[in-house]
Amino acid sequence: MPKMKTKSSAKKRFKLTGSGKIKRKHAFKSHILTKKSKKRKLKLTHTTLVHKSDEPNIKQQLRLK
Repeated sequence: MPKMKTKSSAKKRFKLTGSGKIKRKHAFKSHILTKKSKKRKLKLTHTTLVHKSDEPNIKQQLRLK
């Protein structure tokens, strides 16, 4: 039986924390930044955690469970 491959797109977008949670980056930070406020752009810079309801889906894509 061949090995199960992880989704390359998920592999590039998500990282696991030490406690097993999944980190992600914010969207809307790549272009058309002139109309967005400094505060908004600063908040979009930082990473955040994936919502609990999305975790099983992403874990499956990363072949964690």
